[in-house]
Amino acid sequence: MDVHLKEITATGIKLSIQEDRKEVARAFLYLLYNDLNKEPFGFMEDVFVEEAYRSKGYGSTIIEALIAEAKKRGCYKLIGTSRHSRSKVHELYKRIGFEDWGVEFRMNLTKTQIPQ
Repeated sequence: MDVHLKEITATGIKLSIQEDRKEVARAFLYLLYNDLNKEPFGFMEDVFVEEAYRSKGYGSTIIEALIAEAKKRGCYKLIGTSRHSRSKVHELYKRIGFEDWGVEFRMNLTKTQIPQ
């Protein structure tokens, strides 16, 4: 049995909010393609708001901007993942319109991981 490889190009977009020339919130949108759909799907990754700016609308603002960008780029769906321990983030995602759709499985492939 042979496994064939085909290079697929993806696009990454960083969205950020700055206050006094300091980045206080960020999120990444990756546009990914597969053979099942003509349109790309969006993957939302590394959504982060500096602690001093949390609960002030920055998270909602950056995610809503990311959703708008995904729609503008023709994504047929948007996926975001989150650790089980982040219940406040989950509440925010649901309030914005995300649904709890399944389970994420992860395997770390390097020994040097950024602390979460």
